[in-house]
Amino acid sequence: MAAVLNAMRAFFAQPSFKIDAETPADVVAREALLDRVMGAERTKKSSEMIRRGRIPAEGLALVARDRKGHVIGTVRLWNIEAGVNAEGHAVDALLLGPLAVDCTVEGKGIGSALMRAALLEAKHRGHGAVLLVGDAAYYERFGFFAAKTGHLVMPGPFARNRFLALELIPGWLDGAAGMVTATGRRLAQASKRKAA
Repeated sequence: MAAVLNAMRAFFAQPSFKIDAETPADVVAREALLDRVMGAERTKKSSEMIRRGRIPAEGLALVARDRKGHVIGTVRLWNIEAGVNAEGHAVDALLLGPLAVDCTVEGKGIGSALMRAALLEAKHRGHGAVLLVGDAAYYERFGFFAAKTGHLVMPGPFARNRFLALELIPGWLDGAAGMVTATGRRLAQASKRKAA
């Protein structure tokens, strides 16, 4: 009986999920998760226009896995230009999204853990800022606010009050104005590189 109790204690002491780098084997599970959580309309958003045909920024596609290794959460960041600065130079940044957690495990801190891991990795890799379109009440806890996006626009329709930014390097977005555009590697380029 003691062995069973010890095994149960060890099982429940383990975290119920872990954050991991996304792998090619996760694609089907990730897409199914996004369809369940966000619905078919997700492909019509402005953010999707920027992501379409691109691959995430290097090292910035993360998943949450349950104890069995199943994908239960996802977040990805994408290389973008956030307009230009006062000197007319392009402002390199990242676009975050989508962030999604399986409905069956909501409220367990998985989304927060994914956000923190993604932002920490982005900062570690030297990125200056992260933009997103999302619920301000949720993302403000991570330091995202609309103050730095007032002179930036997304392609296609977007909700201005949901267009938020976080500077990983203070002052990175000072004076940034203009259209947000994709700059990341295209899917075809990634495929050709692997084939070579």
